Amino acid sequence: MPELIAKSALEGFSAQHLAGATLAEAEVGPITSVAVYPDGAKALAKGLKSIGLTFPAPNAFIEKKGTRIVWNGRDQAFLTGVVPPTLEGAAVSDQTDGWAVLALGGPGAVDVLARLVPLDLRLSAFPVGRVVRAPVNHMNAVILRTGDYAFEVMVFRSMARTAWHEFEAAMQALAARAAMKS
Repeated sequence: MPELIAKSALEGFSAQHLAGATLAEAEVGPITSVAVYPDGAKALAKGLKSIGLTFPAPNAFIEKKGTRIVWNGRDQAFLTGVVPPTLEGAAVSDQTDGWAVLALGGPGAVDVLARLVPLDLRLSAFPVGRVVRAPVNHMNAVILRTGDYAFEVMVFRSMARTAWHEFEAAMQALAARAAMKS
């Protein structure tokens, strides 16, 4: 019987450093979808309280000790970094193998995103702790602002290499532009 070996969607890709930005794969641990049932918020709140979290407000995420709950739509969130406890009041499903997470950081990260995302992601408009569902070129994504110069971008696993290529191309274009100015 063959043995299956779990591999990252970005197996073999190494971090890229260009244009004041760094692109790398982020390891966030298990990813669990949590969809609140109608009238299930109170029951869900009890389960989340057991791991020190509450359901996030729209366009926000909450993080405690490496565990996050990330808003990703009306009455929907991703719980990352922990195998969930029993969560009554919600439909819960493991999404770990369905998503890839890219980390984009550094002073040039916003400029890279500006070439790919049709939103203002500057710190003044998109502060730390915010999240948005938005396209990265033609791909659906969930974008988190995790630090002043740090983002995580969640994309469908099937689009991980395409997303990497898009970010890398934007970084190369910005680096070429900067080289022309000097």
